Amino acid sequence: MKRAFKYRFYPTDAQAAELSRTFGCVRKVYNLALAARTEAWTRQERVNYNQTSALLTAWKKTEELAYLNEVSSVPLQQCLRHLQTAFTHFFAKRAKYPRFKSRKKSRKSAEYTTSAFRFREGRLTLAKMSEPLDIVWSRPLPADATPSTVTVSQDAAGRWFVSLLVEDPSVKPLPATGQAIGVDLGLDHLLTLSTGEKVSNPRHERRDRARLAKAQRELSRKVKGSNNRAKARSKVAKVHARIADRRRDHLHKLTTRLVRENQTIVIEDLTVRAMVKNRSLARAISDAAWAEFRSLVEYKAAWYGREVIAVDRFFPSSRLCSACGSLQEKMPLHVRAWTCGSCGTTHDRDVNAAKNLLAAGLAVTVCGAGVRPQRSTPGGQSAMKQKPSQREP
Repeated sequence: MKRAFKYRFYPTDAQAAELSRTFGCVRKVYNLALAARTEAWTRQERVNYNQTSALLTAWKKTEELAYLNEVSSVPLQQCLRHLQTAFTHFFAKRAKYPRFKSRKKSRKSAEYTTSAFRFREGRLTLAKMSEPLDIVWSRPLPADATPSTVTVSQDAAGRWFVSLLVEDPSVKPLPATGQAIGVDLGLDHLLTLSTGEKVSNPRHERRDRARLAKAQRELSRKVKGSNNRAKARSKVAKVHARIADRRRDHLHKLTTRLVRENQTIVIEDLTVRAMVKNRSLARAISDAAWAEFRSLVEYKAAWYGREVIAVDRFFPSSRLCSACGSLQEKMPLHVRAWTCGSCGTTHDRDVNAAKNLLAAGLAVTVCGAGVRPQRSTPGGQSAMKQKPSQREP
């Protein structure tokens, strides 16, 4: 299993200048190739990677784009491969049409293959550089690991990162366990498990809301295009980075625990993109990062031989009595506990929903019975399918 290990590094002034030039050239080549393919598309023609690679060679020979020869050619070729992948996803209807890269908003990154870097004795030297990068090895690489690709990036807060893709022999299926758990996502509590356990919502954005608001007010007062505005924008980005880092760390620890302890994890197929249109809850839903939670659970389950089942979003998990199966007509959001009129059982709303999700997911695993008409979901195994299917790695 190939796995990426990401580290922070501190470049010298010369290295930072070289990488900044590389980022700019990568963005320029990507936009030129996208423009060429878009123009060809209007003529009902298709341009593939080989043709854009030939165009890159021609661009380097022009006086206007001669500066492309000053940086390593490998990141430029890699960005053309990334564009080809983007078009492949577009034609397969898995993604929207590729967009042009922006100097201020797009991610700054460059990918190097084995011919464009040297990795010896824990020292990484990139093409066009005489000195190795000053990397903070916050965790060790697997023994005798040799990177196949290296990706260098800079975030909006100005931090530099390097990601090394290596073979990791430690990623293998965990011993099978008979544990299965239902997970209900929420806002008051980030997770409610079918066992009755509730995981509190850290609300990382709310904890730094005052600091973020102050930084944004200072940014709004600066003159556009000035150096002071660039400094203020960096301060805002640092607050956002602090929030995102803490949120990601919490989700990683939480999802790793769930995957290690349970063989089957049943979640709900939530439409987060539609839910954030609710102005009252948009900030809280975004801070909870439900989509990121699902993504982490699914890829870790694939790594370690676990199963993730996504129950249809229209399954009435909150209105269904987990004791007798009777369905309540209404269940407003402010109702956190309710008593079943049929069997008299008093339910905690979230725990009851988690139990119902688990039962629905296990029904699919055992007999393939659908709880709703057949639908498709992006990732995981859908609990609406008539027959259980194997999850793609």
